[in-house]
Amino acid sequence: MKKTLAIVGCGKLGKVVARALSDGILPDYTLVGTYSRTYEKARELSAAFPDTCTPCEGVDDLLALRPDYIVEAASPAAMKQIALPALQQGISIITLSIGAFADDEFYDRVKSAALSSGARVYVASGATGGFDVLRTVTLMGDAKAEFFNEKGPDALRGTAVYEESLQNERKTVFEGTATQAIELFPTKVNVTVAASRASVGPDKMKVTMVSTPGFKGDTQRVEISNPQVHAVIDVYSRTAEIAAWSVVRILQNLVSPIVF
Repeated sequence: MKKTLAIVGCGKLGKVVARALSDGILPDYTLVGTYSRTYEKARELSAAFPDTCTPCEGVDDLLALRPDYIVEAASPAAMKQIALPALQQGISIITLSIGAFADDEFYDRVKSAALSSGARVYVASGATGGFDVLRTVTLMGDAKAEFFNEKGPDALRGTAVYEESLQNERKTVFEGTATQAIELFPTKVNVTVAASRASVGPDKMKVTMVSTPGFKGDTQRVEISNPQVHAVIDVYSRTAEIAAWSVVRILQNLVSPIVF
């Protein structure tokens, strides 16, 4: 029997997951519901699955469909809205908005809800990677970790650090912890919180962000070390699509007899 799936966040990343379903890349799943900030986006995404999928106007409507899994591809605010009620009903979540987990109280409440219901939260690697290495090195003890992010100045428009001089000058625009980074850039550095939760924690992960004139895309570099191991995970992505495909990878692993 196929697993049932719902998508929260019907923008570019949600559409990639939906396309993987329609293209037969996820044959073990059926899309049963969509929900987005605007109903029209949810309706548009569901139109490709007229026999199975219901566009929803609210979170309660989506949860009433009782999907096995919810793919959250919206925002940390959306993750905070859906996580607890979904988990309390035994619905597991695959999330891209791990920035919500910079909040220790929310993180602990999510863990508690998952333990109580038996549901799970699966953290997609997004635009970075190496979670297995980060977890392993941390478990060995005495780990230290740093995160480096490079963006073009246009990607920083609308944030507190943007200024026109960035169009002509390479500049370090942020240095601090992952907790501080997600507070300043709530939708742009989810991967820093993901990497920190997989290793030393948001308050101990040092984050540096650099703006480079003319740069397109993102560079995400995580460096972790202990007395025995030094590892660097360096990923450049021209677009954000890799984040959505990391969700597809998780969905494949959930039904695969061999898990990578």
